[in-house]
Amino acid sequence: MAGGSEKAVYVAILGNSLVMLAKFGAFAVTGSAAMLSEGIHSLADVGNQALLALGIRQSEAPPSAEYPYGRRRERFIWALISAVGIFFLGCGVTVYHGVNSLLHPHFDQAEFQSQLWILLGVLAFSFVIEGGTLLVAISAVNKQRDGKNLFRWFQDSSDPMSAAVLLEDGAAVTGVLIASVCVGLTLWTGNPVWDSVASIIIGLMLGGIAILLVQRNRELLVGEAPDPELVKAIAEVIAQDPAVESLHDVKAVVVGSNAIRFKAEIDFDGRVIARGVADQRNLAVELGELHDALALQEYLESFGEQVIDALGDAVDRIEERAAQVAPEVVHMDLEAD
Repeated sequence: MAGGSEKAVYVAILGNSLVMLAKFGAFAVTGSAAMLSEGIHSLADVGNQALLALGIRQSEAPPSAEYPYGRRRERFIWALISAVGIFFLGCGVTVYHGVNSLLHPHFDQAEFQSQLWILLGVLAFSFVIEGGTLLVAISAVNKQRDGKNLFRWFQDSSDPMSAAVLLEDGAAVTGVLIASVCVGLTLWTGNPVWDSVASIIIGLMLGGIAILLVQRNRELLVGEAPDPELVKAIAEVIAQDPAVESLHDVKAVVVGSNAIRFKAEIDFDGRVIARGVADQRNLAVELGELHDALALQEYLESFGEQVIDALGDAVDRIEERAAQVAPEVVHMDLEAD
């Protein structure tokens, strides 16, 4: 899944870079507020997606002495920074420019009509490129949704990269459509207010997306619990092991993209474990050889060592079965109660 989100991020960086250059070029020629807003929008997308790419690379670093559990949560940190960038650069600058253009309009109908084809050409180019990157993002998300609707997937997903790219690319395509409509209204009415309105609407849309992404990444950074059904399935697998009497204090937390840490206190059935050790030994013969206290002590020490080894084998068996049910479990902490 991570590979799909990584591909979506890099495709988005390439596509938005091309579109950004085209939009700023069109603004330089036409002076359109809507086109400047779209250019700023694409610039913000490129910068934010570069941060997402950095987060992906950082999160893939292996565990080390400094980071014994790895750096999987780097994705959440950089996705949060990216969302803040969308809010201040994408939303703040765009809305400010739109309001400024609304209060101080500069519009020449004849000049605008002469530059119309430049505006429409750039918008059409942007729609094709950004539509393509959106399809790549949708494909990455569809591989993760597992039948969930988009809203439920966004609430449950631990992959902030796919969510960010999907929302940013969706906003980019929507922004192009809004800019196109407002350019048409400006041409039809001869009123530049529509050009400014497009800028404000696009900025507010980006602000809404930024707030959603900030909230989602905040939840993941704080330490959100994974799907309760998944935690229940893991606990049931553990409880079914014959060496387990009961589970207590079961907890799980998301530690990265499609990665969780599971913890539980287990009341092991010592009789089952001891019986398994006894089955591997010839007790009748061994007990007949216990002629003094020293022999009994050595026997008990040997038996106890085997019981501890059997307990370790039971833990290994439980972890292996849990991994089959939930491959997302990257750290499992089981404590004998």
